[in-house]
Amino acid sequence: MNKNEQHLFSQLKKLDTEQRNASTREIDLADSLEIARLINNEDKKVAFKVENKLPEIAQAIDLIKEAFEAGGRLIYAGAGTSGRLGILDAAECPPTFGSDPSQVVGLIAGGKDAVFEAQEGAEDFEENGRQALRKIKLNSKDVVCGLAASGRTPYVHGALKEAAQKGCHTIFVTTVPGSQITIDVDVLIDIPVGPEVIMGSTRMKSATAQKMVLNMLTTGAMIRGGKVYENVMVDLQLTNQKLEERSKRILMMFADLDYQQAKKLLDEAGGHVKTALLMTLGDIGRKEARNRLKENDGFIRKALKELND
Repeated sequence: MNKNEQHLFSQLKKLDTEQRNASTREIDLADSLEIARLINNEDKKVAFKVENKLPEIAQAIDLIKEAFEAGGRLIYAGAGTSGRLGILDAAECPPTFGSDPSQVVGLIAGGKDAVFEAQEGAEDFEENGRQALRKIKLNSKDVVCGLAASGRTPYVHGALKEAAQKGCHTIFVTTVPGSQITIDVDVLIDIPVGPEVIMGSTRMKSATAQKMVLNMLTTGAMIRGGKVYENVMVDLQLTNQKLEERSKRILMMFADLDYQQAKKLLDEAGGHVKTALLMTLGDIGRKEARNRLKENDGFIRKALKELND
């Protein structure tokens, strides 16, 4: 065993995610129902672990919100399952919140091919993470969020180090205890989920924990950016028939309109739901609605309050 192999072996041996789970040691003898029960029992523990890190998650949301306001981006960097989760979260933001596709970016070790097929070895070099950020022209307004269940992935460490050197804020989401993390970041969100159902299979509890956190990060930042009215996403893009019909339903729900009235209003607003809502709720025209939304940072409640004062 050479020094590199010995070092990696020693690292893995200590990681929580690489330990055996005492609760599932008989899973190979279980029937299908028992397998499902054992997995479900472990999954139930994840949300409580995430709850312990809500203050850190809130800190991260604030950093992302501030980056967006300054014209910066949220950039996820991960490998394997973690990388795919970052790409998934980035891809879902534009249709959900009407955000610019370049505002949230997902990077994965091995590039696009790794989304669909594992690219073994691509995660093993810090320089790959650095180069991925250089390729998308990282700047100091951006926030870089590293994703690594094990906390040790070289690709992710390289990306975080590159970000710090560029003056970016950094966030690290991992599922091992913070005591096992060897890199400094602005916000560490460590969710120690403990041993996986199947030793080392971090696509299970670790992935669930990371997905929960990412949901909070982007949803929280988008809410803070005026993308939601009450608890309804109203800045969606009409990119398919489902979203078109959802938009009409939103107008019908908030403005007490029938289907045809909602359709007509949406057309008059140029397909922009927030504009349509402010037009009908504030009894104003399209141009004024657009201006008032801009003046109030996209917040419908603020614009309505201003109209009513």
